[in-house]
Amino acid sequence: MKPDIMKKYLIFTLMCLLVSTIVSAKDVALSSPDGNLTVTVGVDAGRACYQVSRSGQVVINRSALGFVLKDGDFKDNFKMGKVTRRSFDETWSQPWGEDAEIRNHFNEMTVRLQEKGGAKRYLDVVFRAYDDGVAFRYEFPRQRGLHDFVIMDEATQFALPTDPQVWSIPALTAYYEGIYTREPLSQKGKMSGPLALEVNDSLYMAIMEANLTDYSTMNFAPSGTTLTVDLVPWKNGDKVRVGDTRVSPWRAIIIGRKAADILLSRLALNLNEPCQIKDTSWIKPTKYVGIWWALQKQNWTWSQGDRHGATTENTKRYIDFAARHGLGGVLVEGWNYGWDGDWTRYGDKFEFTRAYPDYDLKGLCNYARERGVRIIAHNETGGAAQNYENQLEDAYRLYESLGINTVKTGYVNSHFYNGELQHSQWGIQHFRKVIETAARYHLMIVNHEGAMPSGIQRTWPNLIATESMRGQEYNAFDRRGGNPPYHECILPFTRGLGGPMDFTPGIFEYRNDAVPGTRPQNTLAHQLAEYIVIYSPGHMAADLIENYEHQPAFKFIEEVPTNWERTLVPHAAMGKYITYARQERGTDDWYVGSVTDGEARDLQLSLDFLGEGRYQAIIYEDGPDADYRTNPYPMTIRRLDVDRSSVLNLHLAPGGGVAIQLLAE
Repeated sequence: MKPDIMKKYLIFTLMCLLVSTIVSAKDVALSSPDGNLTVTVGVDAGRACYQVSRSGQVVINRSALGFVLKDGDFKDNFKMGKVTRRSFDETWSQPWGEDAEIRNHFNEMTVRLQEKGGAKRYLDVVFRAYDDGVAFRYEFPRQRGLHDFVIMDEATQFALPTDPQVWSIPALTAYYEGIYTREPLSQKGKMSGPLALEVNDSLYMAIMEANLTDYSTMNFAPSGTTLTVDLVPWKNGDKVRVGDTRVSPWRAIIIGRKAADILLSRLALNLNEPCQIKDTSWIKPTKYVGIWWALQKQNWTWSQGDRHGATTENTKRYIDFAARHGLGGVLVEGWNYGWDGDWTRYGDKFEFTRAYPDYDLKGLCNYARERGVRIIAHNETGGAAQNYENQLEDAYRLYESLGINTVKTGYVNSHFYNGELQHSQWGIQHFRKVIETAARYHLMIVNHEGAMPSGIQRTWPNLIATESMRGQEYNAFDRRGGNPPYHECILPFTRGLGGPMDFTPGIFEYRNDAVPGTRPQNTLAHQLAEYIVIYSPGHMAADLIENYEHQPAFKFIEEVPTNWERTLVPHAAMGKYITYARQERGTDDWYVGSVTDGEARDLQLSLDFLGEGRYQAIIYEDGPDADYRTNPYPMTIRRLDVDRSSVLNLHLAPGGGVAIQLLAE
């Protein structure tokens, strides 16, 4: 290129950049408490928009706000109205979680957008700036012309100034059970959130929604490097029917300098309402075993017959095992009427209070209680959500009377009542009704095939875990071989941002007669590390109980806690490797879990997070010949005396991991 042409090209490029980031004199700005993040809000030719900067560098270009309503646009004819501000700083406690206490510190700005003509309706947009990200939501004050109304599209955009690498799954993936893949944003199709973005070596982001209440689920439709919100519709095409609930979910952008910053953000929790359960003393998550993996491996059946799994005899064996090993629960799937025949088509046949003849529900609840164990009831609906709602009160009243304190719900069908999509507003309303009803009967919920979590466990902590991801079960029946080796290295950056994951770790035996070659694509040490890396307050020891007998590694599962005082992330690279260090709630003991993808890793772990004094380190690590492809079982267990000045050298085999107990002496 000739010098004069090059000069003109550079000037043109700089002018384009200036235009894309220009700030009007009429714009208003909001900064985070530490001053590093700034949200700028303005109106360009009637279109409301916002922009996000970090230390003066734009990370979200000017991006549109607004809606298309059933009676016309609500996005192109705005002027700026009043602006109000406030600051807020609190530290709140949660009954369970990755941290015992969470600081909720933000600056807030509410901007009123007023139509310049016509009905002159108005809309409030509330922006919050935290040190770890920004968020905004819409509020719909009742007014003439905007009482009860229907949203046909949400026009919210996220315009990226570059073309970052994005980890995502396709939108409308059944139950969100997809494999996360990494491509440039410009090459992506419609996606489900949360999205994890690798922008550059010092800028990592995640985009998600928080406090999804009485609204449609947010997906993303990309065009170039701009994302537009794409809501899941009702069957007739409506996106959101606005009535009593006058606010949208929060649209949240987590912003960090390191990948680990994304994992440590508590933005989603802070954007949800405080706990609505006055007495949470009955919420006591625990580890459990279950009549489950044998069903996935096709050894037993959910339906009645010679191989029926949920029998009184089998359940007693699992109760006895749980009692011997200090596990608090036994999950039982296939105990109730409705499993015979094609239950995915005829879910309305499920009965949630009537047990099969070979399953003594009341007797087993008594048998378990006498041994310090609780039965976990499974309620599969086959997607017949209305049938489930019709039985909720009777079923939950029965369970509470029997001493059952946890229900695992399931929705294996992409459509609900009357053909409505699972993740439409109707589905979101249903999931919330189940959680709130369960709270009245002192029941914890583990929700499978549910909504994408959005931090509502802060408000309803009886929702102790959700699936909404591709879990361990695919390592039993996926004919492509199972989850890829990097799977657990990306879940915490994506699905895990919204809430605890019911992944069901702890598989010790990889043989699979039903689907030969399908198995966990990782090592035994990796399976142990999942109890730390994949967060849940109610982890399952998912394998058949006979596969745990005489296994030294099972001692780690017996002793690993599920509730934490404090969480750190010493190592993290999206989709490559993660190390978590977590302090047990109420003690000085720490637990460490580290996993890698298909590549071997050598990591150094400083123990400077420990308290004063000596600790005993019990290290479960890949053996010398371990490799997920050829030899996943080798493991060594070693003990060391350490203190906060110690540094551990960790070797992770391909697909491997390490799990460590650090016990204060």
